[in-house]
Amino acid sequence: MRRATPAVVATAAAGLIAAGLLAPSARADAPALTASVARVSTWSSGYGADVTVANGGDAPANGWTVEFDLPEGTSVSSHWSATKTQSGRHYTFTNVSWNGSIAPGATQGFGFNASGLGLPLNCTVNGSPCGGGSTPSPTPTPTPTTAPPTTTPPTGGPPAGPVVDVATAAELRAALASAAPGQTIRMAPGEYRGSFVAQRPGAAERPITLTGPRDAVLVNDGPAGSGPSCPAPTDGWDSGYGLWLYRAPYWNLTGFTVRDAKKGVVLDASPHVTMDGLHVHHVDEEGVHFRRSSADGVLRNSTVESTGLVQPGYGEGVYIGSAGSNWGCHGNQDGVDRSDRVRIEGNRIGPNVAAEPIDVKEGTFGGVVRGNTFDGRGISGQNSADSWIDVKGVDYLIEGNTGTFAAPGTFANGYETHNPATTPSFPNGCGNVWRDNSSDLGGVGAYAIRITSTSKCAGRLNVVHASNTVKNATGGLTNIAVTP
Repeated sequence: MRRATPAVVATAAAGLIAAGLLAPSARADAPALTASVARVSTWSSGYGADVTVANGGDAPANGWTVEFDLPEGTSVSSHWSATKTQSGRHYTFTNVSWNGSIAPGATQGFGFNASGLGLPLNCTVNGSPCGGGSTPSPTPTPTPTTAPPTTTPPTGGPPAGPVVDVATAAELRAALASAAPGQTIRMAPGEYRGSFVAQRPGAAERPITLTGPRDAVLVNDGPAGSGPSCPAPTDGWDSGYGLWLYRAPYWNLTGFTVRDAKKGVVLDASPHVTMDGLHVHHVDEEGVHFRRSSADGVLRNSTVESTGLVQPGYGEGVYIGSAGSNWGCHGNQDGVDRSDRVRIEGNRIGPNVAAEPIDVKEGTFGGVVRGNTFDGRGISGQNSADSWIDVKGVDYLIEGNTGTFAAPGTFANGYETHNPATTPSFPNGCGNVWRDNSSDLGGVGAYAIRITSTSKCAGRLNVVHASNTVKNATGGLTNIAVTP
């Protein structure tokens, strides 16, 4: 039998297609988006989630919109890397300028913090179900990647696990001294005066929780007595710290107030500590200090204001790590204070924070500063304090924050980097990323983001994305080239 020539086959096939009897075998390339919600942290009154948008198709996606509902009692308290609109309990998130394009096989995403514990329902991405398919369905309950706290605040009913209720300073000191993993120390409303030190470790799956309402207030009128040259709890010495965790990892601190102290909350060699909903104010020096390699800590949904009342140049709102000159005392990890991977999220810092709202010290790596509000009124200018954040650390993500400045105060730039030399040597002040930050410099500050040096960061440059915005600046957005 003689085979048909290719030309004859092609002609016949074309005729069948034209007649509607044979469908073409090829199809147009198209994106295929799905979205997943992963709850990455959980606390007694809410959670933080990352949303990943993936393209399983064979063409790029140019823009995405994720929508979902939240049940009664749960709302989005802050978000990043997306534009949010809301109608009742229905939320819509659309991409920002730098994460809208998704190549085949690639992902983009955004995140949010929720007030309340309800999970997203009826999730869609670009109008189709987030998990694929033809009809929207409730988003599956994500598996938490971090152990949730074992308690709820006092107003939410008794927490699970062993509970120690305290109502006096003496009862609180006794409870801190005997705390055990999985235990909750629950403070009644009232004023607790004196020195409060925790030296008992929790455990990853059984953290120790200290909780109380906003009107449970820790006050320390110290310091008193003579302490060691490098701070350590010592009989007969009151450090003056409002609350001091010393070699006490895996604690949750929720809800209460610290005021009228030399320093607010100090963590020494205490990694994996989560602080949620605290109010720290009217302290002589810094408000919250992650020190002596207190890595993997979290400060969220808290207010820090009126710091540096006695020493303005040391009145940081949040202090991460230690200056290299202090590593002799606080450099407990190969001679360095490695307070790495600290996350500062969803807080209000200022006004009347006399030094920087956040000071990120040299030798620390990989932290996140996200979704905070900085009020620069009252920054003193002492000890070079003249910005919302001074970044001397490495590989920090600074995202979705809002900063403002107005008189009184001294203000040079919104965010600054510096590159101190240290031994051992690190690329200090390098590899940091700014995106989606909104800055109002009050007609005083020069740049929203000022990068001190590019030559000292060769191969690990700081990156300023075009999604950052600025107004009322004498210089502009930044002094380096902007990345789309």
